[in-house]
Amino acid sequence: MNLRKFLAIFSMGALILTSCSSDDDSAPVSEEEVITTMEVMLTDGTDTVKLRFFDADGADGPTAPTSTVSGALKASTTYTGSILILNATESPAEEVNEEIKEEAAEHQFFYITNDLGITTTYTDKECDYNGTSCSDAANTAPVGLTFSLVTTDATGNGMLRFVLRHEPNKDAAGVSGGDITNAGGDPDIDWTFDISVE
Repeated sequence: MNLRKFLAIFSMGALILTSCSSDDDSAPVSEEEVITTMEVMLTDGTDTVKLRFFDADGADGPTAPTSTVSGALKASTTYTGSILILNATESPAEEVNEEIKEEAAEHQFFYITNDLGITTTYTDKECDYNGTSCSDAANTAPVGLTFSLVTTDATGNGMLRFVLRHEPNKDAAGVSGGDITNAGGDPDIDWTFDISVE
C-alpha cells in the first residue's frame, strides 16, 4: 500500500514538473525594434537633401510623430541614398541599423512613390552585412539601407514613402525589385514625406 501511494505521489510530481517546465530550450524570439528616428540622406555629390522622421516615444506612444525635409530635389538628377534608423529612447541613442544588418534576411526597405517619375534602385544586399558570399544567390536579396534615387525632368510636389518590413517574404513575386504588394511581414516603420522637385 505504501508503495502504491509513493508511486502515485511520484507520478503526480513528475506530471507537475513536466507541465511547468521552462521554455528556455526554445529558440530566442527577437524583439521588435523601437524606432524613434529615421534619417534619409540623398546626395548628388554636391548637395544633400535630408528627410527626417521623429517620434519621441516610439510607434505606440501618445506623442505624434513629426517630419522635416531640408530642401527640394533637383530635376534630372541621380542621388545616392542612405538610411539611418535610431532608438532615441536610449541614452545615447541606439543605432538600430546594426540590428537590421545582423538580421538582414529579416528586413527590407521599400521606397514608394507615384509622383514625378521618380525611380529607386537597391544598392545593398544581405551578403553585404552577414559575412556570406555574394556569389551565393541565396544571400543577394536586398535590404535597402542604401539605394539610388533618380529624378526625371518633371518638377512639382510629390510624395516619397519609406517602409521597413520585418520578416517580409523576399522570394515573393516582385519583392526583390522593391514591389511591396506581396511582401507580407510587419511594418517596423512606415512614413510618407512630402517632397518637391525643382
